[in-house]
Amino acid sequence: MADGDTATLLIALLAAFTFAGLVFALLYPYVSGEKQTEKRVASVTETRAKKSSSTGVRSAADIAAQRKKQVSESLKDMEARAKSREKVSIRTQLERAGLDAEPRAFWITSLVFGLVLSVVIFVWMGGGSGALMGAFAALLIGTLGVPRWVLGKLVKRRQKKFQSELANAIDVVVRGVKSGLPLNECLQIIARESPEPIAGEFRYVVEQMRVGVSLSEALDRLIVRMPLAEVKFLAIVISIQQQAGGNLSEALGNLSSVLRDRFRMEMKVKALSAEAKSSAGVLGSLPPGVMTMTYMSSPDYIMPLFNTTVGNLLLLVGGFWMFCGIMVMKKMINFKF
Repeated sequence: MADGDTATLLIALLAAFTFAGLVFALLYPYVSGEKQTEKRVASVTETRAKKSSSTGVRSAADIAAQRKKQVSESLKDMEARAKSREKVSIRTQLERAGLDAEPRAFWITSLVFGLVLSVVIFVWMGGGSGALMGAFAALLIGTLGVPRWVLGKLVKRRQKKFQSELANAIDVVVRGVKSGLPLNECLQIIARESPEPIAGEFRYVVEQMRVGVSLSEALDRLIVRMPLAEVKFLAIVISIQQQAGGNLSEALGNLSSVLRDRFRMEMKVKALSAEAKSSAGVLGSLPPGVMTMTYMSSPDYIMPLFNTTVGNLLLLVGGFWMFCGIMVMKKMINFKF
């Protein structure tokens, strides 16, 4: 059989396998019976709910659980709508990262980094049209990609520190309110004595209140600077207490317990998923690692993947399936709690 026929056969086989894999991935939930199971569970649950509502025999625990579920669903809907409307600017991201810099300085730094990276890539590739394309790609990545990625990492790291110390700050408020101190004074104690970034964020709240901003509005601005579920819980508790009254120390004490339970659950989830994350990292880095080592040891053996049409097709298909596998592993190790 000629080389052209072999290449055509390989391309046809790869296309067939790819099409079969996509069809299997799309039709698996219907073939495996998962959809039927979900429908049966939903019908049984709906029937039980109708029976319980018709008989009128519902305990106080069931009513409380139903109310909690409704509140949780409402909060999720509000958060989803807020996220869909939210457009975070560079200035807001810099504030969330705790960086005292203007957006202009950020863009200038990003442009300088992109230019330096493009020059390095151009010199390393030895000039020519290919080097020019690589330098242009490096310019885009270095200007628009890497700086924003680093900024996102800084924001997440600062939010983690804030989240880990928020329960202790709420305990300070609880003890201060129980001892007779007003809420404003408790917030000032947090701004003076708590570690960063708790101190800086609550200092911002105290300064806003000093210039006439209400506490609820200051907490809303804190949510913009620190968009965490824990901060939203704190703002909701204080807002409800101001509107309806009640024991603030008890409400904040319960909130502190909830935040500590959430933090312990997060640490437990990380511990349980550590092995799966390590396995996913090894499996994801194995193909490019083997390809790099093969290229360094015997480049003539692997160069047909880059020099021939069939090799390019194999690389494309392999990269596509590797991307699908990485996405599946990421979905398996990301837990919502």
